[in-house]
Amino acid sequence: MQTILGASGQIAVELARVLARTQTTDLRLVSRNPHKVNETDTIARADLLDSEQTTAAVAGSDVVYFTAGLPANTALWEKQFPTMLRNALDAARAAGARFAYFDNTYMYPQDDRVQIESTPFAPVGPKGRLRAAMATMVLREIERGDIPVLVARAPEFYGPGKTQSFTNMLILDRLKAAKRPLVPVRADRRRTLIWTPDASGALALLGNAADAFGQTWHLPVAPEHPTYREFVAMASRALGRRSGYAVLPKWLLSTAGLVSPQVHEIRELLPRYEHDNVFDSTKFASRFPDFEVTSYYEGLRQIGQSSNLG
Repeated sequence: MQTILGASGQIAVELARVLARTQTTDLRLVSRNPHKVNETDTIARADLLDSEQTTAAVAGSDVVYFTAGLPANTALWEKQFPTMLRNALDAARAAGARFAYFDNTYMYPQDDRVQIESTPFAPVGPKGRLRAAMATMVLREIERGDIPVLVARAPEFYGPGKTQSFTNMLILDRLKAAKRPLVPVRADRRRTLIWTPDASGALALLGNAADAFGQTWHLPVAPEHPTYREFVAMASRALGRRSGYAVLPKWLLSTAGLVSPQVHEIRELLPRYEHDNVFDSTKFASRFPDFEVTSYYEGLRQIGQSSNLG
């Protein structure tokens, strides 16, 4: 049996679909309010802050995927995330299960160096420091060697459904609503985004490849690294909208953070939008050469098709 912890988010939903299609129909979906994704799924209600509930939810698993997310609230992250991860690791160890940790790039330097699996952690703000501490917790579990563990790391998302990211919120959601896209800080810097179905499909492959454990993996991204100017042009064309955008300067976002809790939570990430932000997934491509990565335009085209835009 394979178990997904934090089974309500977009990555988890897509992971459940691809696992059932390509790996196994013996899936258990775990969250506070779980719902089946596939007809054959079993569901388990558990609060990952409760160690006993987490252990019970993981019991009998062969592979455990940690895909839990929380709203972008620093205080909530600091209070809950480390406990959730520790309980999940303890539960996987008790079950003798393999553990796949889905991670982000908040802990990486916010400069123009190309990000690879060995890029040193250099977090800028509290959420970055927390994600660095959590990743370090998982790396120590790898060193401990009691169970097979891997880290699967993804850059910023773009995608269908309920995908949550600044790019979806500021560009794609606004285009779908026939509003002008908003670009944070600069439009002429290269960006790497990952199509959420690709992230989930790759995570499913890693979780079922014995030789993938004991390592950190960058999940696969398209070889292009478009600027936001280029991305907005592609998105406008794919969604059938007029092209154009407005740049939100750093000073405006910093000031807006004083009155908007949502903007306040992204201020620590603003330096990354001043530089090229390039994420390299060569290692994954070398190990899984047959994995088909979705091009940016194809992903945007699928969003346009699924949105029924007028």
